[in-house]
Amino acid sequence: MFYYLSKIFWLLVQPLNLAIILLLVALLAALVRRRKLFAFGSGLAFLILALSTWTSLGALLLNPLEERFPRPPLPEKVDGIVVLGGGMEGAVNFVRGGYELSASGDRMVAAAVLARHYPTAKVVISGGGIAMIGDGEGDAETAPRLFAALGVTADRLILEKKSRNTDENAAFTRGLVTPKPGETWLLVTSAFHMPRAKALFDKVGFATVPWPVDYRTSGKEGIGLSRDDPFNSLQTTSTAVREWIGLVAYRLSGRIDRLFPGPGVGSSG
Repeated sequence: MFYYLSKIFWLLVQPLNLAIILLLVALLAALVRRRKLFAFGSGLAFLILALSTWTSLGALLLNPLEERFPRPPLPEKVDGIVVLGGGMEGAVNFVRGGYELSASGDRMVAAAVLARHYPTAKVVISGGGIAMIGDGEGDAETAPRLFAALGVTADRLILEKKSRNTDENAAFTRGLVTPKPGETWLLVTSAFHMPRAKALFDKVGFATVPWPVDYRTSGKEGIGLSRDDPFNSLQTTSTAVREWIGLVAYRLSGRIDRLFPGPGVGSSG
């Protein structure tokens, strides 16, 4: 139920969708001559779109998430690598049979690079199908084709195909792998996603070394007009808002123990 409620809620509050809903409310208000409601709906819709596309708001919201877990030096020995799904174009790959990457495709590329660097490490690809409407191929279904093309053999891969969100990534991967004490496992996901992911893996007792990738900000953004094009700015804002909402929802539901997990203050700290 949590999964479906979270998806429906996000459909409603995603900045672009919320602006469209507010514009619809404003249109209906105009038809029934409710001037104050019209002004509120249209004005708020304009404010959301303007801040999301023309300003650095998205980058300012995203940057603290990306800075929370700095990337550490490479360990001398790694027993396994866990890469979280979200890096593949599932609907496209389902039809075309390739391995097209999405905006978070750095996750998969980085995991393949690490796998080549640590030739004895196992590689867990965690991610099932997440489409609520239509067909799509889960990352754990697609990734083996990409990894094979990049020189990582199938015998090293462990495929977790059931998870639909980060909570399930952690729980199902923990049950599938059963890591032993003293082993070193790298956790690979987008930098903005690492606080929530790391806290959830800690919560299920799977100790990992965070390996953030897929950075979206330079770390030098200030308050002002966006230096990116409007579409990318809107996407950055949506990503940031979604991740912060995810942290709040996971904290309120008890899935993580801190609103903003970080090194030394994760779910167990």
